[in-house]
Amino acid sequence: MSNELVINSTAKGGRIALLRDKRIVEYHIEESENQFTVGDIYLGTVRKISPGSNAAFVDIGHEKDAFLHYQDLGPNFSSLHKLTQDVIAKRINGTRLNGVQLEAEIDKFGKISQVLTKNAPILVQVVKEPISTKGPRLSCELSLAGRYIVLVPFSNSVNISKKITNKQERQRLARLLNSIKPQNFGIIVRTVAESKEVAELDRDLQNLMEKWENGMKLLREAKPREKIIGEMNRASSMLRDMLNESFDSITVDDKDAYEDIRTYIHTIAPEKEKIVKLYSGKNKIFEQFGIEKQLKSIFGRSVSLPGGGYLIIEHTEAMHVIDVNSGSRSNTEADQEATAVNTNIEAVKEIARQLRVRDMGGIISIDFIDMKKAENKRLIYEKMKEEMQSDRSKFTILPLTKFGVMQITRQRVRPELHISTGETCPTCGGTGKVGPTILLTDQIESNLEYIITRQNEKHIILTVHPYLHAYFTNGLPSRRMKWFFRYKTWIKIVKDSSLGITEYKFVNKFGDDIEIIP
Repeated sequence: MSNELVINSTAKGGRIALLRDKRIVEYHIEESENQFTVGDIYLGTVRKISPGSNAAFVDIGHEKDAFLHYQDLGPNFSSLHKLTQDVIAKRINGTRLNGVQLEAEIDKFGKISQVLTKNAPILVQVVKEPISTKGPRLSCELSLAGRYIVLVPFSNSVNISKKITNKQERQRLARLLNSIKPQNFGIIVRTVAESKEVAELDRDLQNLMEKWENGMKLLREAKPREKIIGEMNRASSMLRDMLNESFDSITVDDKDAYEDIRTYIHTIAPEKEKIVKLYSGKNKIFEQFGIEKQLKSIFGRSVSLPGGGYLIIEHTEAMHVIDVNSGSRSNTEADQEATAVNTNIEAVKEIARQLRVRDMGGIISIDFIDMKKAENKRLIYEKMKEEMQSDRSKFTILPLTKFGVMQITRQRVRPELHISTGETCPTCGGTGKVGPTILLTDQIESNLEYIITRQNEKHIILTVHPYLHAYFTNGLPSRRMKWFFRYKTWIKIVKDSSLGITEYKFVNKFGDDIEIIP
């Protein structure tokens, strides 16, 4: 299984596509003016205390004050707050926490008015980006993520990822990191640290400590609303979290971005530096890799499945509804139950991909095709858990109800992606909408194959708009010539300017329309 990262630089930032076996599994748009990225640490100012919700509203520069709940202060908030005040007042010079006496932990069930006051400076980290009319959500449990470990100030514990199940390996990692971790810093060991040598872990730790020290130096002179420690850009964070032996290539179309990524990979994984490539082709990079075409087919309201079924995806503010349909061509199995199971399995794979590509969060309700057998319902549930394993967001999957509905909750930390796939119809002058025309030729070829191979039609005449006629007949070899070699039959193509550019029809030698029989 190959992994490729393709990065398209634009005037406003960049577009990032993660391809697995040439299919998009993640897609991100990164805008250069976009602040308040998950992981950014700001010096904020408390604007309002809300006793009713036991929360505070903090000004970090967004048009809406950010939300900070008491439960997100963390047990060591007093230590962080005292350090922030001491650094701003220049009462301490050091940037590390060696010798710092930690304050008593705050009451787990306390009130926010007991620990915060209006206009107080406060060091906060973005844990959820602004979504819709809501401002960012904040936490005071600061953490700095590296490739192998996560550094947690004001803690002294070493916690190992639950996905590392080998007892000896867990003990080895705990022993190593307890021996090298700085005083008053805790460490969370990530899954990718399994089997790594102490030199690699220590290098990651030192990079994070340098990041923390630079932030503390900046805090000494910082003004309210200023970013103290910034999370890396989306491309680098994806590489940090996902770069492994299965990565085949990272292709970038901007020289500056190319140099930045090469430098970053040289830091975290020097042996992978050679996979970074600078694209210089004539076509746009997303066109060359077939990404634009995939985006058009992925982000529509209706999403096709390989076996002829399709998904209908609807969105509301807090939840998403996905309806699985068998379509008109999937009734080839021996019985209805087999049809439902096969279509639902295809749907599971596509839904898991859709959740990642669109970054859908909140509650997702999926109406699968009804299945009577309990073991088939369990199979769909297990398949969904298997497909979702590679999702980096936190999620919970519930088994199918007796009505065939599955519910998934998925963490949402940034706005969901929406890409318009409809196009203004050139035939009606913009009074209506049609589906994405980039998929039209695929649809025609799919129907042609079905008519020839499944309905055994001969002497087929395809009637299309002149533009499509030129597309299918020009070139050497032309599309029509390729059809002849594949199906051993000549397809007559007729121009008809009365048809819209998205309209077409198949007729037989008698001039009768050919209907596609399910």
